[in-house]
Amino acid sequence: MFQEYDVIVVGAGHAGCEAAAAAANMGSKVLLITMNMQTIAQMSCNPAMGGIAKGQIVKEIDALGGYSGIVTNRSMIQFRMLNRSKGPAMWSPRAQSDRMLFAAIWREMLEQTPNLDFYQDTVQQLIINEGSVKGVITGLGHHIFAKSVVLTNGTFLNGIIHIGEKNFQGGRVAEKAATGITEQLVSLGFESDRLKTGTPPRIDGRSLDYSKMEEQRGDDEITGFSYLEKPSLRPENQRSCYITYTSNEVHDILKQGFESSPMFQGRIQGTGPRYCPSIEDKINRFAERDRHQLFVEPEGWNTVEIYVNGFSTSLSEGVQYQALRKVPGFENCKMFRPGYAIEYDYFPPTQLTFSLETKLISGLFFAGQINGTTGYEEAACQGLMAGINAHQKSRNLEPFVLKRSEAYIGVLIDDLINKGTDEPYRMFTSRAEYRTLLRQDNADMRLTELSYKLGLASQERMDNLQKKKEKVEILKERVSVNNIEPNEINEYLKSVYSSPLVLKQKIAQVLLRPGIDLKSMIQSSSFLQDTIGEYENEILEQAEIQIKYETYIQKEKELVEKMNQLENLLIPDNFNYSKLVSLSNEARQKFIKIQPRTLGQASRISGVNPSDVQILMVYMGR
Repeated sequence: MFQEYDVIVVGAGHAGCEAAAAAANMGSKVLLITMNMQTIAQMSCNPAMGGIAKGQIVKEIDALGGYSGIVTNRSMIQFRMLNRSKGPAMWSPRAQSDRMLFAAIWREMLEQTPNLDFYQDTVQQLIINEGSVKGVITGLGHHIFAKSVVLTNGTFLNGIIHIGEKNFQGGRVAEKAATGITEQLVSLGFESDRLKTGTPPRIDGRSLDYSKMEEQRGDDEITGFSYLEKPSLRPENQRSCYITYTSNEVHDILKQGFESSPMFQGRIQGTGPRYCPSIEDKINRFAERDRHQLFVEPEGWNTVEIYVNGFSTSLSEGVQYQALRKVPGFENCKMFRPGYAIEYDYFPPTQLTFSLETKLISGLFFAGQINGTTGYEEAACQGLMAGINAHQKSRNLEPFVLKRSEAYIGVLIDDLINKGTDEPYRMFTSRAEYRTLLRQDNADMRLTELSYKLGLASQERMDNLQKKKEKVEILKERVSVNNIEPNEINEYLKSVYSSPLVLKQKIAQVLLRPGIDLKSMIQSSSFLQDTIGEYENEILEQAEIQIKYETYIQKEKELVEKMNQLENLLIPDNFNYSKLVSLSNEARQKFIKIQPRTLGQASRISGVNPSDVQILMVYMGR
């Protein structure tokens, strides 16, 4: 019934979809197995993509030839560029999506992808032979063979859902959990553990009073997430979100449910996400605060369903309902379904190589929440990288690995492999030491050529990149050689409280002043409109950033070069760390467990001191 595949992907969440698309687009014969064909690319929690650092990841996925950016552009109902008041290294795109449209577009794009087959079934066991994966065994008893297998099981591995004192098996509400895989992997020597995540109640938007809330509109300019396809959404058509707040009265009601809370009564053993805590966790950890912010987010164009961002909870339905009705604007709210917590198995990611292949089983790759991360974006980028490397493995080609200096994706995977995680890992700009280089505006300039050489990014993407580079260089040259007269620019300078010009000056010199932006300069000057007025916003922004931040960008590039010296010092396979008696015990244990490939990787392992790296360096020098 089944041919032998190059790659089998287990699970069709964000990680699985990107993995399947990447491997298939590179030429592998791919089978995507999912428990339910109707929930492909389901937004299980928040109906949004992007955010702080996460937006950069989506743009990196797009630059590499993944689908998440295009799907988000086609399904968004609101767009905002976060952190605009800060420097461009901090700018982060975020889109509110139509939940149902998002999943429908993902499925449509997958169905139009050559080399990709689908099958609805569970996977209960892997076929392993002599330390290599050979395929999977499904719930219906099929033995399906492949050269590589990618596990993207999300929250389904032995998932348990908690609502107050009630708990039941499930990978998502109304969907059964997956069993068998964890037990088999543990028997093969893998280490597993438990994590927890949660989701808030969904509310009938018709029962809310929005006049008591703060409206949060989308941006006037919608740049989107894809370098290949611009959003069709017009600024004036965006759906608004709203902000409201809890109160001490709300907190008091919620506290009444603590005695039956699965989190406080010890029924939940897994660790929850530090940076996305449940509402009961917020009340407990931040007892000094008398209110917490709630974001009231529409689920789509043609639904009244509302997502209450900030009210994730596992308390009983009655307590959730009573507390919500004390929130301003929610006095008459009607609940579609309650919030819940879910516990699930994951495998500490120090058991993986940088390609996301497991160290114990050749050809077996993990991506997404199975590695201890949380968030659609984190899962999707791992899926993309696992899909690429599963293809490479099936062709006996070198793995594709991104460095910390090349992408947030590289930072994420490096953190997971070297440091592991005992709580759901979430990406932030603060995790990246080279964030001036890793901006959301230049992901294509960093990554598209690398992906094109691999055979994933299309010729169209490469052509677009070349045109963009050429336009940016021409624009930078023009503003560097052309002078502007005082009478052409002083009115604008006055409007932004900048001192007027006395003599003519190079356009680039004026641009270096605080509070000045190239687009506004052009709009205020007929001379500039004639000189550089033909360029689109994307080119203007890119040229401006490169000119304004040239010194900072160059300093970071120099830091990268220094670190690359350590990255280029390879540690031999099976290096005997036991004979280095000068190493600290912790460093020796970590080196033996993780088996770093380079001195650079060794230096980033949690618990390893600079002196341990110097000892290793001296010994290798000998």
